[in-house]
Amino acid sequence: MQDFLNNVLRYPRFLISFSLGVLLTLLSPFTALMQDRRSAVAVSCLFVSALGFVFFTLKAMLGLGVVQ
Repeated sequence: MQDFLNNVLRYPRFLISFSLGVLLTLLSPFTALMQDRRSAVAVSCLFVSALGFVFFTLKAMLGLGVVQ
């Protein structure tokens, strides 16, 4: 039973380390762009506009802004 509990308790740690690894791998190409000020501003504006696009698209799809 002790081996089973140890095995089950390893899954959350694996999930956290796997998620952080994927996140760092996806964000690593942007670190070189953040060295230059112009590129950093452009990447930041692109990121904010992408978040805004997703926010307003989901808001319209779910009908959250419509008063009936």
